[in-house]
Amino acid sequence: MASSALDTTGGIHHPAAIMDGPQENNGTHRGRVVDLAGGRIFHGEIEVADGRIAAVRETSSPAPDAVGVLCPGLVDAHVHIESSMLAPAEFARIATVHGTTATVSDPHEIANVLGVEGIQYMRELAATTPCKIHFGIPSCVPATAFETAGAAIDAAAIEALCAGREFIYLAEMMNYPGVVNRDPEVVRKLAAAIRHGMRIDGHAPGLRGDPLRAYVAAGIETDHECADIDEAREKLALGQKILIREGSAARNFDALWPLLLENPADCMFCSDDKHPDDLLAGHINTLCARAVANGVPPLDVLRAACANPVAHYRLPCGLLRIGDPADFIRLADLESFEVLETWIDGRCVAFRGRPLLPVTRAPLANHFVTGTKTPEHFSIPAPPQASAREDVGVRAIVAIDGSIITGAEETRAPIRNGMVIADPQLDLLKITVVNRYLPDAPPAVAMVRGIGLRHGAIASSVAHDCHNIVAVGCDDASLARAVNLVIRERGGISATNGIDDDDVLPLPIAGLMSDAPAEAVAAGYARLTRRAHDLGSPLHAPFMTLSFLALLVIPSLKLGDRGLFDGGAFHFTPLFT
Repeated sequence: MASSALDTTGGIHHPAAIMDGPQENNGTHRGRVVDLAGGRIFHGEIEVADGRIAAVRETSSPAPDAVGVLCPGLVDAHVHIESSMLAPAEFARIATVHGTTATVSDPHEIANVLGVEGIQYMRELAATTPCKIHFGIPSCVPATAFETAGAAIDAAAIEALCAGREFIYLAEMMNYPGVVNRDPEVVRKLAAAIRHGMRIDGHAPGLRGDPLRAYVAAGIETDHECADIDEAREKLALGQKILIREGSAARNFDALWPLLLENPADCMFCSDDKHPDDLLAGHINTLCARAVANGVPPLDVLRAACANPVAHYRLPCGLLRIGDPADFIRLADLESFEVLETWIDGRCVAFRGRPLLPVTRAPLANHFVTGTKTPEHFSIPAPPQASAREDVGVRAIVAIDGSIITGAEETRAPIRNGMVIADPQLDLLKITVVNRYLPDAPPAVAMVRGIGLRHGAIASSVAHDCHNIVAVGCDDASLARAVNLVIRERGGISATNGIDDDDVLPLPIAGLMSDAPAEAVAAGYARLTRRAHDLGSPLHAPFMTLSFLALLVIPSLKLGDRGLFDGGAFHFTPLFT
């Protein structure tokens, strides 16, 4: 099988669309009804016929069989499904349990591995689930010219995808320097989306003042990268919609939730990147509960979770209006947001915490050619003028728990036998990025703090945005061992003590996703997380944090396959100070 192109094996399994459970396409549902357009909640019933809302009736008192609250289905306004490590139908099977009936999804991750073929692959898989997964066109593949991806999508390809009318928006424009400086290729991409009447999503962490005004003036309408409420307020004042993000790594809800009190009409909820164990625990419904607990009126919370993304992205989703698709959920109450039932197009897809959608098996697709590595691949020779000393000045990436932003620090790294080594006692470890698209490209190696390993190494082929292999370890042998575990599976996440205790979760779909059931993937991911904790990492989600250490478009210091990168100044920077 050739590894440098789109490889597929197996096939999509199409069992019965819905498993046992309440399945009627027609019927009457009673409870408290949420009317977002009218701004009220009343005792009533909704009648469903042929998958649509046929009638909405108010009653003077609750009917004897009325249960809970009927409201529109929840929408994740920005998510990379690949980050769940699940194929689209498996993601949907779990997300619907939590009341998610639709997503606005950016297939950016698989596009960096497999290009346009990868995007179409995701669309085909998403078509097998009732959950309404709406895809955008990735705008930055690769995200920068400073790293190696598996594919590229240029302005001509974006023009062709826009013309095809299969996608609803141009996904996050991460190259904000290119926008601000009017890079011709970036301008052509934006012009194609505008010409075809498509929404344009933003991605501009920390951008303020005149550069931000130029960015918004280019037609970019949203931002999900705000970690600071004043930044979010500035973007709102310029007309952008703010997506309040709470994922597995980037957690901005606590900083941004007051926006729901100040400007609820221009806010939405999103997860961006959510790992499988976190997805099993909850989705957008958990943000709704937290917002209400903080004093946000439930109707404003539901506008952000339902109506605002449907209106902004022009989604063909129901909002409990007569004639709408019957996409709705039954909640136990508007405090816990416990989801009792999820209905899509008049069919029940989840009931009392149990998915009614079947487990499906996706065909495999990949692009993975690098060969195995030796410890010598990860050695760092000290500069000649420092080789005789005991230490040397280096720039170190500083990982921050719960954030995809990193710090940068100048520190001293020990030298032994003319080589720079890690010092776990000082939490100064080695980080490497291994190009997986070429057989013999030399790995990039630098230093990192904040991962906290005391021994061994962890590695992942989920490495935003180009998804080369990223690994952090306490010594060169452990790094090689962790990296080779991933290479052996042609994608995955791994942990090793460096001696005799290895573990790996295979991700054979583009090195990003598993073809296994969600519950098995979540269990495997939780097991690897425990292994990382056993090795000493204090991070809540060590593999998610690891995956963003190679994301060059997010400040401040990152490592790509070509070297250490200053994400603030947007250029390479030397390891040694």
